[in-house]
Amino acid sequence: MAFNKRPSRVVVIGTGYVGSSYAFSMINQNITDELVLIDLNEEKTKGDVMDLNHGVPFGSPTKIWAGTYRDCAEADIIVITAGANQGPGETRLDLIGKNASIFKGIVDSVMDSGFDGIFIIATNPVDVLSYAVWKFSGLPMERVIGSGTILDTARFRFLLGEYFELDVRNVHGYIMGEHGDTELPVWSQTRIGSEHIDRYMDKYKPDGTKEDLDELFIQVRDAAYHIIERKGATHYAIAMGLARLTKTILRNEHSILTVSTLLQGEYGMEDLYIGVPAVVSRQGIERIVEIDLNEKEKEQFAHSTGVLKEAMKPVFEV
Repeated sequence: MAFNKRPSRVVVIGTGYVGSSYAFSMINQNITDELVLIDLNEEKTKGDVMDLNHGVPFGSPTKIWAGTYRDCAEADIIVITAGANQGPGETRLDLIGKNASIFKGIVDSVMDSGFDGIFIIATNPVDVLSYAVWKFSGLPMERVIGSGTILDTARFRFLLGEYFELDVRNVHGYIMGEHGDTELPVWSQTRIGSEHIDRYMDKYKPDGTKEDLDELFIQVRDAAYHIIERKGATHYAIAMGLARLTKTILRNEHSILTVSTLLQGEYGMEDLYIGVPAVVSRQGIERIVEIDLNEKEKEQFAHSTGVLKEAMKPVFEV
């Protein structure tokens, strides 16, 4: 008896630096059966499709094409990377007005196609725009996911691995809050292997200091500014993070990732999207993981939510 399974389909809206890097990551990792690229710059998108398709003989059987919003109807996941980019000297929150209006048109076009899958949002300010997509689309909150602090957490783990001269896969910790200037490191729950970071430092890096770790976090928080100053945009690492998130969903991995999702009383906060650890599976957000924060971290998280709420006021009644 024949086994009929509809091919998995991911649609990328926006083929700039992040969108095209994401498409490249997806093809390299063979994550989806079909990959559709949509952008206002149709010629550039067609060029990306040609270039990506020429890599198919090297291992990935993914079917790739330049599409339209009609292709969203049968998509499992829509990834939005379109919008104005953060420029030198700009914060992510500076982009709210420009990108919220762009997103209204995008989401309306997607939903008009009959789309009934999961949105992943990468455009900044990602927390505010994830909230916008949830409001504009009318989809359940578990099916609208922002990239949140997935990249910040990766930067955190990388720099800690470098500091302790360890495989980054043995570093376990989270960056929470706004994907931006008010994010916070959860030092109280950071572990090297199974050891709390403080105990590990006492045992194996006695010359290390709290000031070292504070400076390390500043490097995490400000990484985008330094990269933008040097090359104009950050795109490789976030593209790989988006590919990881996509794979988690399509393969139903039930992974814990620091994504932007709607708080409904968790951490004492309501009615905003912000970066927190959550279990992600084929249904989207399966549940938020409420980790124990110490008093300082609770204050920092409350400050981060307050800044986001204030920034959202010109666009939404929150």
